[in-house]
Amino acid sequence: MLNFSAGRLAKVRYLSGSFKIISDGDHVLCAVSGQKIPLAQMRYWSHELQEAYASAELAAARYAEAREKGLI
Repeated sequence: MLNFSAGRLAKVRYLSGSFKIISDGDHVLCAVSGQKIPLAQMRYWSHELQEAYASAELAAARYAEAREKGLI
């Protein structure tokens, strides 16, 4: 079967505990590192900041930064 979304950046709405794909793609980018995150492997995101993270460590660092700046 053809996969027309292969290699394309997905647009995602991050929800609390889940996410909704707005525009087809197979990956998102980590907001901290810029690393590609396959949708099937995405585990960390912020619904408040609408960002995805490649690891728990990167998510924790971004949350600390956002708290310092008063974003969350």
